[in-house]
Order: sequence, then structure tokens, then C-alpha cells
Amino acid sequence: MIRKRTRTGVALALLALVVPQLAGSGTAHAADTLLSANKPTTTSSVEAETFGGANAVDGDPATRWASLEGVDPQWIAVDLGGVATIAKVKISWEAAYASEYKIQTSNDGSSWSTKKTLTGQNGGVDETALSASGRYVRIYGTKRGTTYGYSMFGLEVWGANPNGDTTAPTAPAGLAATATTSSSVSLQWTAATDNVGVTGYDVLRNGSVVGTPTGTTFTDTGLASGTQFAYTVKARDAAGNLGPASNAVQATTKPAAPGDTITVVAAGDIASLTNTEHYETAKLIEQIKPNHILTVGDNQYDSGTLAEFKAHYDKSWGKYKNITHPATGNHEWEDNLNGYKSYFGTQAFPQGKPYYSWEAGEFHFVSFDSQKVYDTGADSTQLNWLKADLAANTKACVVGYWHHPRFNSGEYGDKAVMAPLWNAFADAKADLVLNGHDHHYERLKPLNKSGSVDEANGLRSAIVGIGGDFLYDEVTPRKGVESWFADTHGVMKLTLSGRSFSWEIIDTAGKVRDKAGPFNCR
Repeated sequence: MIRKRTRTGVALALLALVVPQLAGSGTAHAADTLLSANKPTTTSSVEAETFGGANAVDGDPATRWASLEGVDPQWIAVDLGGVATIAKVKISWEAAYASEYKIQTSNDGSSWSTKKTLTGQNGGVDETALSASGRYVRIYGTKRGTTYGYSMFGLEVWGANPNGDTTAPTAPAGLAATATTSSSVSLQWTAATDNVGVTGYDVLRNGSVVGTPTGTTFTDTGLASGTQFAYTVKARDAAGNLGPASNAVQATTKPAAPGDTITVVAAGDIASLTNTEHYETAKLIEQIKPNHILTVGDNQYDSGTLAEFKAHYDKSWGKYKNITHPATGNHEWEDNLNGYKSYFGTQAFPQGKPYYSWEAGEFHFVSFDSQKVYDTGADSTQLNWLKADLAANTKACVVGYWHHPRFNSGEYGDKAVMAPLWNAFADAKADLVLNGHDHHYERLKPLNKSGSVDEANGLRSAIVGIGGDFLYDEVTPRKGVESWFADTHGVMKLTLSGRSFSWEIIDTAGKVRDKAGPFNCR
């Protein structure tokens, strides 16, 4: 069964409603001031690191906080910097709104008092008058208005300033990268000044806060190797005022190991009609600067038409089309591959067929069109081509990639109908298989034809359905799973070194979520 998961078009409609209302609404009273702007936030969860809590208080109607999907309760809290008199709370919801939630306050950030309980809400913009006090304000969602999570473009707390200090610190000066390793960048800067005193700094990597040191040095760890990152630093004072950004610096982590020669980015389930995460994963490609890109299907939702490709995929991953070796997915087949073929041309149909092989260094890659096998368990024409292709291969290493996995911990599960395809690669002693279809990441130990772990003779595989469309969290790790996650998007950075390979899974915040290898080819 072909499955679609897209939010309705109300997201854009709500954004259109939110922006003019933001511009047109006033404060609760002429004496009230906006207390929450750029103040520190904490959250119960985030859908991805690019949807952090700071986005709700940055004053930008295009950025948002988003919680994990499908879980109640969820919350976001803002630290006003001191006990304040609170007159109004204003929330600008994204499509994933709260139908029921509580507004709570606290003086210590741990003991909370409910000041207002709201029910029967319908999203958009909520303005709630209050007569309360507290240093912390928390929006505590108890019932989601959709099947997704909670997401807000803006959280504003209005009232009387707690201590009268509205002067922000100066910008830190002289930001510089002082050292790099294959997984870290060390930074140093000159201290900012403030009329009362600087209490700490926000370190931003590619626009997202990744550290809050009190001093003027910071080491950012857990990064992807051989990848470029952009950094700025902002200072905070005791009242929570956030100063302007320092100068920006670029820093590139060192390669993973000597001898790294070829880099391949891999992912699938990419360009959604309503979710913008494929733009974030495309930014990773820009940072990694790979030699090649391979995709494992469902490049473009919902039907893979040429119009959809041009409106979405082309504006993100399409920037790198000239180095892309795609595979088909079930969504491309909804248009009988017409849009897919028109968009990719001979790159996806080098011999006039939607399956082909290509080579890089000591590696032989095979892109297989898996839809017919998935539907029927057979595709004699393509399987015969595959066996002949593998038999003729002279490279030491073999990687196969297609959309529908044979072995899988996601809700689609193991699929016996895919056995002929898996077995062909197993017989050829292939080294790695990459798939998508289920929207999560998992790394499996080498498995034999029956799906049992066989470290000596099995076939290694991974599912990388994290390229941009909405994630699926229905994951029950099967036997042999070494690592998995379903809480953020990202890409695989596959490094080919002679006759060995390794990979890093990099999320949209630039963090390495998994490392594997190096593995020697069989």
C-alpha cells in the first residue's frame, strides 16, 4: 500500500493569518513591555534541533519551536531573567496547535502554578490576559489539536520589567577558531561589556545555539568530519538581555582519517510539499561538499510529478543534481516515473531504464527500481540484468541501493517479497545495502538471507529515510539493530577509502548521530 504522510495546507494559510495579526496587535497596556524577547527557553522536546525553543522568542514569524509528534503532554518555558509582573501571554501557533493547554508561572523553574487553563482552542493567535507574577512562564500542552505535536511561531510575555535593566550587552569581538579535530571546533573571543554585567554567552552554529558558556572559550564537539560550519557568539546579562552577534567565522573539521578519497551523501524520502526539512538537509550537502550523492527513492512527494519536482526538490537537493545518482520510490511511480524521468533525464535513465550501475574508486554502485518486486515479489527482466551486472563487476566493493528494505525495524517491517533482490546481492558478496521507505535511520549488523546475524558472511545494511519528509516513529528494533533514531532529519556521509568504507549520520544541527566503520570490503 502506498502511504502518504503530509500535513494539510493549513500551515501556509495559518502563517498568512499570523503575520498580519502580529503586526496589527498592540500590547495589553501602554506601560507593559515585551519581556520574553530572546530570553532563554527550555522545552520538553524538539522535533529536530532546528526547531529549538529559542525560535519561539526570536521575533521572527518564519521560525518556530516544534515538539515531538504524537506525544502529550509537551511544554515550552521562558526565563524572564527575574520575577516580573505578567499582564498578557500571546501565542502564534503553527498548524500543529494545542486545543487544550495551561499557562503556568514559577519563581524557581521547578515548582509551577497554573494561572489559566484554556480548552476548545483552534490555533491561530491566542492572546490571554493575566494578573500574575513569576520569573518563568510555561505553556503546558495537554491536548494536541492535530495528530502531530505542538508548534508555535511566537511566544510573547508582556508585563512590567522585573528590574528595569533593558540594556543589552555589546557584541563579543574577535571571534576566532583556535583549533579543529575531525569532530570538534574550538572557539575564542574577546569579552563583551554590559552596564550591569555579562553573565554568559550563546554560541551559535549555523544559526542554532549549541552552547552557553560563562567564559570566552568554547569547544563544539560531536561534529561531522571534513565539514564546514559557521559560528557567531552573543552575550547575555543577568536580566536575560541578549546582545548583538559577534563577527562570523567559518571552520572546517579535519577529515576522518588519512587516505579518505571519495565522499558520498546518501538519504531518501526527501522533498515534501508541506515540510521544509529538505532545505535543511540540503544545507548539509553544501557543508559536506561530496563527490557524489545517491538517493534511495521518494525523492519528491506526493506524486513525483515534474511540477512537484520543480517546485520543491529542485530548490533544495536539485542544486546538486549534476552529481546525483537517484533511485526510484513508490511516490515517483504514482506518476509512472514520468516526472522523475523528465526531471533527472539520463542521470536516472543512462541506458533508458530506471535501473543502472556506476562506479567510484574501488566501488561498484547499483541503483535498483524496487517497486515491481515490492508489489509482486518478482521482476525477472530487472533481476536478470542485476545478476549479469554483478557478475561482470570487476571492482572490489559493491553497494546496492533501492527504496523498499528487505529487513526493517519500522512499521513496514521485514518484507519477504524483497528476498530475490536481497539474495542476489548476498550471492555476489556485496558489502552494503541502503534503503528508505520507512522514515527513520537504522544500522543493522551483517544479516544472511534469512535475516539472522552473520558477522562473517552476512550483508551489511542501513535505512536512511531521513532526507526531509515527515518522520515515522513506529520503530521496534529487530534482531541485529546496532543503532537507530527517528527524532531528526539528516544525511549519511559515506566515505570510501581504497577498499574500505565508513559513514557518519549527520543531523540538521550538524551533530553526528551515528558512526560506523571502517569496514573492509569482502
